[in-house]
Amino acid sequence: MRLKISHRTEYRYDAPVSYALQRLRLFPRSGPSQTVLEWSLTAKGAQDQARFVDGFGNDTRLMSIDGAQRAIVIEAAGTVETRDTAGVTGKHEGLAPLWLFCQQTKLCTAGRGIAGLVRAIPDGADVERLHGLMALVRERVAYVIGTTDAATTAEEALANGQGVCQDHAHIFLTGARLMGFPGRYVSGYLRIDDVDEQVASHAWAEVHVEGLGWVAFDCSNGISADARYVRIATGRDYRDAMPVIGIRLGQAQEQLAVQITVEQ
Repeated sequence: MRLKISHRTEYRYDAPVSYALQRLRLFPRSGPSQTVLEWSLTAKGAQDQARFVDGFGNDTRLMSIDGAQRAIVIEAAGTVETRDTAGVTGKHEGLAPLWLFCQQTKLCTAGRGIAGLVRAIPDGADVERLHGLMALVRERVAYVIGTTDAATTAEEALANGQGVCQDHAHIFLTGARLMGFPGRYVSGYLRIDDVDEQVASHAWAEVHVEGLGWVAFDCSNGISADARYVRIATGRDYRDAMPVIGIRLGQAQEQLAVQITVEQ
C-alpha cells in the first residue's frame, strides 16, 4: 500500500521566545514492513543543529530558535510504501540490547492491576498469550480521548478504565514485560478507512518473541499491524519515541495545534 502523509505541528506564543530547542523524531526509516519513497522535514522559525540516529535506531533531529520568535511550524511529509507482514518486523537490530526492553520505566511499572491482568491470561503458546493480553487490555480500557495525558502511567490508565492508544500500548508493554518478554513502544501513523484527516499520530506495541523477532500488537484496534501502519520511532515507552519534545526560555504561554493527513 502506498501512503501519502502530512504532519504539521504549530506552536504559537503570546510573547516572543528568546530561545528554544526542539528534538524531533518525525523521519521514518525503511525496514521489513515499509520503504520510504520520499520524505521531507522542515521547521519554520527554527534552524538545524544536529542530526543523528539514537540508541533505539530513530532518526533524530535537533532544531533551535534564537531570537524573538512567536511561532514555530514543523512540517513532515512524504510517501511510504508499506507491506503486510502480519505484524512481524523481524530480528532485533540496533545499539540497545534486548534486555533493556525488559526493564520497567516510570510510565510502565507493574502494580496490582497489571499483575492481575497477566494472571487472567489463559495458558498457551507465546503468541496466543500475547493476543490474550491484547484482548484484555482492549476490554478493560475504553478508548476515550481527553481522559489521560502524556504523564499518565500504565497502572493509572488501567485503574481509570479509559485512555488512548498511548495508554493501551503502555499497559500492554508493562504486562508483556511482566510475562518475561522484551517489549517496545512504537509511534507512527495509521491509515483509517475513509478518514484522511486526523488530530494525532498513532501508537502501538511490539514484543520480541523467540523464533519470530519483533511482533506488533495494536490494542486500540485489536489487531497486529498491517499495511495501513507506518512506523516512525521506537523506545521503551512514549518518552523514548515521542515525535516532538523541547525546552524554551521565557514566560510565554504556548498554544499547540496539530494537523495530520494519511491518504492512500
